[in-house]
Amino acid sequence: MKIGIVGYPGSGKTTIFNALSGLRAETGLGGKTRDHLGVIKVPDERVERLAELSQAKKKTYAEVVFVDVAGRAGGVQSKGLLNPQTIQAMVECDALVLVLRDFANPMLPESTDAAREMAGYREELILSDLMPLDNRRSRMRKESGREKEKALIERCIERLESGQSLLGMPFTPEERTQLSGFALLSSKPFLYLLNQEEDAVAQGIPQALQDHAAAEGAVLMGISAKIEMDIAELPAEDQAEFLQELGVESLVRDRFIRKSYELLELITFLTTGDPESRAWPIRQGTTAAKAAGKIHSDIERGFIRAEVIAYPELMAAGGYKQARDQGLLRLEGKEYLVREGDVILFRFNV
Repeated sequence: MKIGIVGYPGSGKTTIFNALSGLRAETGLGGKTRDHLGVIKVPDERVERLAELSQAKKKTYAEVVFVDVAGRAGGVQSKGLLNPQTIQAMVECDALVLVLRDFANPMLPESTDAAREMAGYREELILSDLMPLDNRRSRMRKESGREKEKALIERCIERLESGQSLLGMPFTPEERTQLSGFALLSSKPFLYLLNQEEDAVAQGIPQALQDHAAAEGAVLMGISAKIEMDIAELPAEDQAEFLQELGVESLVRDRFIRKSYELLELITFLTTGDPESRAWPIRQGTTAAKAAGKIHSDIERGFIRAEVIAYPELMAAGGYKQARDQGLLRLEGKEYLVREGDVILFRFNV
């Protein structure tokens, strides 16, 4: 899972990147010219307990890659300034996080207005998507045939020209393939992070801003990036006390991961055995065969069946042998839809 962190200069997105990744990338209005990358492991107690149960030699957690996207120029009043480097970095991400400034910054000429930043950046994404689609439409007018593709392009352009993003627009698998070469950004899952003053975090997010995000089908959460970065640098035993003082239940990293999973409609299945206990993130609605392919293409190709048990049932039984003796293991075929927390043993032959 790769998450791109974007925003206008001075919004605090690099500070947020540091809080999420635990790194110390340089912050400020220096106008960095390269992306910062950070990888974190997704905490999952189930991996630990399964490793103990099966005496696994290795524990492997799901990972999230954060990208602090460089290349933005100008402030919120400057439109259409997404450069090719920025666009390419965003295209390679599974989801985008727009950091909205909700704190005073004396280095910036513009007043704080999170709703304006939200609308302004969305407008830039829409403009970025319109250009390649419009160019394609112009070329296709001179060609005969390809009526389905022409209709698809027209449908996308019509939506974008109405001021709406492509997020939530229904596409068939064939249409998604046709659109994959256009580097479209507004169709990506989107999360807004409201970067607030320290004393505003406990008060929550203004309802008007929540309504604005909901109307776009985007997720919105509020944090104080500077405080979160400071807390992340503290020893683990001191973090809980500071979080309690702020009125926050957990570190932004943990809350952010949960929201990201919801945003991308991800679930986790688990595998365990003598060599390894591991968490595997997949999309909701993934079949057993496709989940097997997540581990290795040979397992998907030679899929015979999946032995499945829910994590709580396996732990309550005390192990695979006990679960098998109690008749708790289910045999599932290729089309079985994997559920959150399934522990799976794949049988295959190649």
